[in-house]
Amino acid sequence: MPDAPAETPEKTPSRRGKSASSWGRTLIAWHWISSAVSLVGMLLFAITGITLNHASQIETEPETRSILTELPSDLRAVLNQQKHDDEAALPGEVAQWLSDETSYSIGVRKAEWSDDEVYLSMPGPGRDAWLAIDRESGEIEFEETRRGMISYLNDLHKGRYTGPAWRWTLDLFAIATLVFCITGLLLLIQHARRRRMTWPLVGLGFIAPFIVAVLLIH
Repeated sequence: MPDAPAETPEKTPSRRGKSASSWGRTLIAWHWISSAVSLVGMLLFAITGITLNHASQIETEPETRSILTELPSDLRAVLNQQKHDDEAALPGEVAQWLSDETSYSIGVRKAEWSDDEVYLSMPGPGRDAWLAIDRESGEIEFEETRRGMISYLNDLHKGRYTGPAWRWTLDLFAIATLVFCITGLLLLIQHARRRRMTWPLVGLGFIAPFIVAVLLIH
């Protein structure tokens, strides 16, 4: 019987090929993870970038509400007995009563104290509010102005009156977006040979803003 043909040995991938394949999978994993984390942030910043750029063309009707009331005598005594410096928070029970009365969270915001008055400025994203307390009569004047959802989102974009928690969130979105962009660039480098328009498009994305910034901004 004729001898059976010898089996052709299977080619095993080289160490370099394995390394490149592993590196590519790692890039893809980091790219989609960072895109998932930064998705909402990038959408928010893209949309509010447009609304901020056309802020003068977007008409909004601010809504203002005012409250005139009087601090109860027992709380007025608490307010005037508290030792304070030029900037200190209101006593807890006074702050809670004011929050209930105005439907606006007072919290531990610092107030401006004088001999006659306690003044509290309470700006927030998309809104402004202030409160003044006459220390002798206990008369309270409160005013709040809301400028609408677009203004609220614009202030989130700028981190205006948002507090430390939102600033940390912005940092997280920024880091995730950087990872998304850098891994995207590395993937472009990896696949550029099979896509001839890669570098012309990358160059256009760099040159177009540069030309506009240098030549057309006055």
